[in-house]
Amino acid sequence: MNSSRVSYSAVLLACAAPFVMTLAACGSDTKTSSASSPSGAEVATSSPTAASGCPTAAPANGAVDWTLPGATGSVAVTGSTDNTAPQVKVEAPFSVTTTQVHTLKAGDGPVIADTATVSVCYMGVDGRDGTVFDSSYERGTPAEFPLDGVVPGFQKAIAGQKVGSTVAVAMASADGYPNGQPSAGIQKGDTLIFAIKILSASS
Repeated sequence: MNSSRVSYSAVLLACAAPFVMTLAACGSDTKTSSASSPSGAEVATSSPTAASGCPTAAPANGAVDWTLPGATGSVAVTGSTDNTAPQVKVEAPFSVTTTQVHTLKAGDGPVIADTATVSVCYMGVDGRDGTVFDSSYERGTPAEFPLDGVVPGFQKAIAGQKVGSTVAVAMASADGYPNGQPSAGIQKGDTLIFAIKILSASS
């Protein structure tokens, strides 16, 4: 891809963490949980990884799973399948004032607590210009991280979902990178869109 993307990937490798973990270190210092912790047997305690990798094939042109008009622009998301990556189409500039989460396909695994460690495949798109700034689908490898170590918008997208779910989130700047992240091409105030497949979770 372009040189700024390559240099950002190098930063990620150096930190040995996915973009969402880097967000936690450099982004908003406010943590918000959108879902209360499920209790007892509902909480995901362990679940085998659903796949050894993230599919890299482009999706076939088909039905859109979620369309969201924003404060400006709009976004249309087609979720991933077992064989294809997701697709996020942006009518730019797209922005939201509050974070919006949509379950594209509900899983049948246990409910995920807001402090669980999860393994996910994800694609991140900048609403300002529709560029993909990070994608574990492109790398073909899932990312694993604790939900209490990421920015609020990513936690809001996953906590309370079931393992196996495919989810999309349009993340308001306050829940992601309120001050921007130039090395990733993200500017102050940018809305971020993530398409996420939840592979496993453990408490």
